[in-house]
Amino acid sequence: MPGPGKEGNLLSVFLDQDNPEAFDRPSLHTTVVTRLSPASIGYGITPTMAHAAPRKARVYVLTVSDTRTPDDDESGRTLRTMAEGAGHEVVGYGVLPDEPDQVRARCRALCESAGVDAILTSGGTGIAGRDTTYEAIAGLLEKTLPGFGELFRFLSYQEIGSKALASRAVAGTRGEVLIFAMPGSTKAVRLAMEKLIAPELGHLVGELKKK
Repeated sequence: MPGPGKEGNLLSVFLDQDNPEAFDRPSLHTTVVTRLSPASIGYGITPTMAHAAPRKARVYVLTVSDTRTPDDDESGRTLRTMAEGAGHEVVGYGVLPDEPDQVRARCRALCESAGVDAILTSGGTGIAGRDTTYEAIAGLLEKTLPGFGELFRFLSYQEIGSKALASRAVAGTRGEVLIFAMPGSTKAVRLAMEKLIAPELGHLVGELKKK
């Protein structure tokens, strides 16, 4: 993954060029690019992730939250660490508020950038008034992956019971980019990555690139 000042920041600048204020002050709109070691959080890739992935994916991680910042975003940190631990490249990371227009615009720009294979979002998939990530993402998808939401809720049910029915986790594709929208809790993103996304991401990217 490129360090600050290299390709990663070029992507960040491209995404934030329509918001000049983002360059003048740190805020929830500021895009940050970091690199973390899987060992730094104390978990790695489990045997369920071990089957061969035919392609290395370029991943962008997006946290959707009115309250989190890059300093305290544990779910975003978990996604980045697990994506890298599975052999993929994290090309960027950002935090946006629960504003569907901003989330939709960021994801659309990423899909058109030619530098991203997959977008992993966390947060905003519940049913509270400010939970609008589903609406932002679902309208962008050209093909849906219903199995992701179905399997995620099934796995969540095994851990949290009937509360799982409130999750609106969703996934699909736009152009040649995969988009996965997950709940905001660290447990939820770890579950989705370990059991569903990490084992299949390379394969799905390879399938999506087929002509």
